Amino acid sequence: MRIFWTFFWTFLLVNMVTYVVSSMIGVAYHFETGTTLAVVATVLILLIAQLIPNEPVHH
Repeated sequence: MRIFWTFFWTFLLVNMVTYVVSSMIGVAYHFETGTTLAVVATVLILLIAQLIPNEPVHH
């Protein structure tokens, strides 16, 4: 369920950013570009979440 919600919100936010940026620079909006970026961003977010330790580090 965690992966689904991560992808869901990443998908919405990345497509929104893609739409706004493409409008600002005057190019056509491509849904495929936003979706591809959302999948890549989701994988990166989940990978970074796995690399961060859960427990505090004792010195």
